[in-house]
Amino acid sequence: MNKIPPFDVSQQYQQIGDRLNKAALEVLASGQYIGGQAVSQFETEFAQYIGSNHGIACNSGTDALYLALRALDIGEGAEVITSPFTFFASAETISMTGAKPVFIDIEAHSFNMNVDLIEAAITERTKAIMPVHLFGRSVDMTKLMAIAKKHNLYVIEDCAQATGATFDGQKVGNIGDVGCFSFYPTKNLGGCGDGGMMTTNNPEVARKLHILREHGSPKRYYHEYIGMNSRLDALQAALLQVKLPYLDKWNDQRREISDRYTHLLKDANIPKLVSPHYCASSVWNQYTVCIGDGQRDQVQAQLREQNIITMIYYPLPLHLQEVYRYLNYKKGDFPVTEDICDRVLSLPMFPELREEQQQRVVSTLQNILK
Repeated sequence: MNKIPPFDVSQQYQQIGDRLNKAALEVLASGQYIGGQAVSQFETEFAQYIGSNHGIACNSGTDALYLALRALDIGEGAEVITSPFTFFASAETISMTGAKPVFIDIEAHSFNMNVDLIEAAITERTKAIMPVHLFGRSVDMTKLMAIAKKHNLYVIEDCAQATGATFDGQKVGNIGDVGCFSFYPTKNLGGCGDGGMMTTNNPEVARKLHILREHGSPKRYYHEYIGMNSRLDALQAALLQVKLPYLDKWNDQRREISDRYTHLLKDANIPKLVSPHYCASSVWNQYTVCIGDGQRDQVQAQLREQNIITMIYYPLPLHLQEVYRYLNYKKGDFPVTEDICDRVLSLPMFPELREEQQQRVVSTLQNILK
């Protein structure tokens, strides 16, 4: 039986391989492999797509978060509020600056931070909030921005899984002070390696981001800050520039696949399975269900036996990670997060996933959980 992967990066190449090849060869022939026109053009086009005045490319989504924190002068002694249910980089980058990540629980229906818990977590050391738009769905940014404004806090949007998602008609990454994006191959806009982008409407922040990503240097061999080497390769920029015009189409396909999963699962009537909450503005980087009765791992193994490969994002919340033991969080502090970590299972999801493949996924789940 043919394997159904969690994501198939080869499908996009089959569609637009000729254009990607041409772009790659043009970069190779140019001799301009670091910076240059390919990078600046992609920065401009991506910023225009998001609706921001400035786009600053970098080496990865992780670097984007770290550089954003640095550009906003967040460091030793500061606190940043974020979610414990996210990829490690969200908290890791806060720690890398010397600041302290402060976690709040999530909403069960959205998997995103529960904005209503933010104010209780604010202290005199709080400098910023880092909402994570998880699995392609935006945090409630209207409420969050009102809280940030009230308490004079920066907002750094972790948009790694949500390129193209919106909240109240505004694209994520253009709502807070800085938006941070990842172009890891499995993202909605994925490159052929690592890559990242920061978007902002603040010209001074944009200037500092430019400088920090190149060793803190506004001019070669002259340095204003301790920075880092975090540049997007020209080759990656050229390939991403080819892909960017297709992003809305691919996101629409993800929405169609999400709707189909939801209808198929509803018809299958699987009591131990909960489908994700509907959200029209999500770009569905993942379609994540919850499996009850402690059967998640067993279900995943049985699906694998049937050549259906699923993923678990994320099995252990950040507040219970060994590296964060010093923060003195304990099991039970964030009950929604901990419950979700035990139950989540992300089904195969990519724009080219066929209806018959989805039917096979759902019918196999139905047989396993009958």
